[in-house]
Amino acid sequence: MKNSGIIVEGLGKRFNRYSSEKPVTIMEAALSGMRRMKPQARFWALRDVSFTIPPGQMLGVIGQNGAGKSTLLLLVGGIGSPDEGSVTVNGRIGGLLDLGAGFHTDLTGRENVFVGGVVAGLTHREVGRRFEAIVEFAELGKFIDNPLRTYSTGMQMRLAFSVAVHTDPKVLLIDEFLSVGDMAFQAKCLKRIAEFKAAGCAIMLVSHSPAQVQQLCDRALWLREGRIVVCGDPKIVVGQYTAEMRSETERRTPARPPQVTKGGSELRVNDNRFGSMDVEITDVRLLPVSEIQGGDRLDIEIEYVSPQPIAAPIFSVSISRHDGKICFDANTENMKLPMPRIQGKGCIKLHIDRLDLAGGQYFVNVGVYEQNWTYAYDFHWQVYSLLVRSLVNDKSILWPPCRWEIGGLQMPFLEPH
Repeated sequence: MKNSGIIVEGLGKRFNRYSSEKPVTIMEAALSGMRRMKPQARFWALRDVSFTIPPGQMLGVIGQNGAGKSTLLLLVGGIGSPDEGSVTVNGRIGGLLDLGAGFHTDLTGRENVFVGGVVAGLTHREVGRRFEAIVEFAELGKFIDNPLRTYSTGMQMRLAFSVAVHTDPKVLLIDEFLSVGDMAFQAKCLKRIAEFKAAGCAIMLVSHSPAQVQQLCDRALWLREGRIVVCGDPKIVVGQYTAEMRSETERRTPARPPQVTKGGSELRVNDNRFGSMDVEITDVRLLPVSEIQGGDRLDIEIEYVSPQPIAAPIFSVSISRHDGKICFDANTENMKLPMPRIQGKGCIKLHIDRLDLAGGQYFVNVGVYEQNWTYAYDFHWQVYSLLVRSLVNDKSILWPPCRWEIGGLQMPFLEPH
């Protein structure tokens, strides 16, 4: 226990619950006589949570929105104090809680590297020694002296991630890090996380992707309404969690005859289509075409219709193989895209700048979910076929640009296509 990276014992945290009509200005508060300023009740965001993460292990935390995942992550990171129990962290913490939160858009990338590094606990001299490695990892050498406001969201997140992973942490706290950058950069992030594990770093990952937790973590913890449902083998925990979600979705799925999409694919309820149909996906287009070269751009357009107003839905896109293996997984929540209330017809698009997949037949799966991930409004599984052509068609999934070096002689650069 003494050598454990993270020890959480009997952790509990309470918050006040206020009226939805709570005043937001001093004038409103004065006019209401300060009555609605008082909390209506107290509630436990976390209760009786205990676990350890030894050095060299990774724990994945899953659960619906409001389950207490973010509160747990913040308390372990030293932000706030518990009302019950204790948190013990042995070693320097590296936190990927909110990428770029300490960055300033009027400063250049270079200046933000130094600000972010110092905020993370490094000295100015230490940041200077690591500066070239940070910029190289982020792949932003050409832009590092440009103001941050000229960067795309992906570029800002790449820079923030690079700063965070160059602080030599003994404990790493991660919140949905795989939403950073394209697939090639995500693969580099995964490699760096694996290096931290091998070096004895204790890692805690909060994720809405059960597949991500099952793939990356040594153990998984499922939170529901602030309490642990189960903690253990990721395959078992994720299986129980997804079964509960699937059960609720299937319970809400109405019986209806098969339908045919505009592209000619058949949608069969409780076979390749699931959901309450409060929001319906009416068409999915893969652009420019559904047959691409590895490394090409892919745009996914999702048309939907919502007869009634729906608050803050979550849209998701994944790419899977025939055997169901998820090769890519993204959703509007982990990419920090705030969704407005929707009603009527609409369209949402996902742009993948380069899809570095090995050659083969894949499926693009699309879904729209209730704001807490409790169930799906509509989910289409292995309906939309995607053919990727590449030099590699065997065991590999990822196929980024690469080259061999033999005896100091570099071979020609090999593009995916």
